[in-house]
Amino acid sequence: MEAERLIAAGRSALAGSRGVPAVMAEAWQAQALARAVGGQLARYGPAELRTEARGLSETCALGSAVLDHPMVPAGGVRASQLTEVDHVPRTLAALALLLGEAGIALVGVACGTEEEGLYWQCIEAIDAVDESVDRVHGMLRRLAEQEHEQQLERERDGPSGVIHGPAGFVAGQP
Repeated sequence: MEAERLIAAGRSALAGSRGVPAVMAEAWQAQALARAVGGQLARYGPAELRTEARGLSETCALGSAVLDHPMVPAGGVRASQLTEVDHVPRTLAALALLLGEAGIALVGVACGTEEEGLYWQCIEAIDAVDESVDRVHGMLRRLAEQEHEQQLERERDGPSGVIHGPAGFVAGQP
């Protein structure tokens, strides 16, 4: 399944989650999806993003326990359905939104619990989400910088592009 569709499904599931176990499970699902997208981009994405994408995947490895996490529904890990990333910038922007929403949901759980173990589990998950968001934003910045450089080159080349050929004709020589 395409990444943006999985991210949309994750955002919908997170928005509809009620109760601590459901919120926790969806936060883990978001981290698993970020790990999968990072892995996909590290293998097949633009060369300039591969190192950062690998870092995203490794950062999200903190959530690797998601595969065995007792709060993940019997349907399994949504991220395992990832087959492609069609549009990298849109996917990364959507992933940043999902992770941000997961972080906010985790803050709500942490603030509402009196159970110390759950509180610290939320704090660790919030830290992992924050680091993931930072990596995603780094990749988005890199893409924006690359696009800006390409735009400058196009402007420098003029509307017809670069014209190659001998300079003799301009100097009056045939």
